[in-house]
Amino acid sequence: MTETKKNGIEIQLDEQVGQGNYCNLAIIAHSASEFIIDFATVLPGLPKARVKSRVILTPEHAKRLLISLQENITRYESNVGKINIPSKQPVIDPFGHNKGNA
Repeated sequence: MTETKKNGIEIQLDEQVGQGNYCNLAIIAHSASEFIIDFATVLPGLPKARVKSRVILTPEHAKRLLISLQENITRYESNVGKINIPSKQPVIDPFGHNKGNA
């Protein structure tokens, strides 16, 4: 287990969580009180995407995550180069409506 301090908060990271999960699909839904992000893995030849992790956030924390991701992507692109997203990438909507995806 690893312990670090960030902004005065002690963060514990056990070994299994620290290994992480590879995910290449995020499915985002929301209600009036929360945002739900399912991180999944889609593999060629398999008909189902397997959800590896679900994160539930308040709307305020979802917006803070958006801002933090944008800041980190900007820093990444200034160091490594622009991230290009293919324009013909398929959009998967497992719920039958367009709530958003990444």
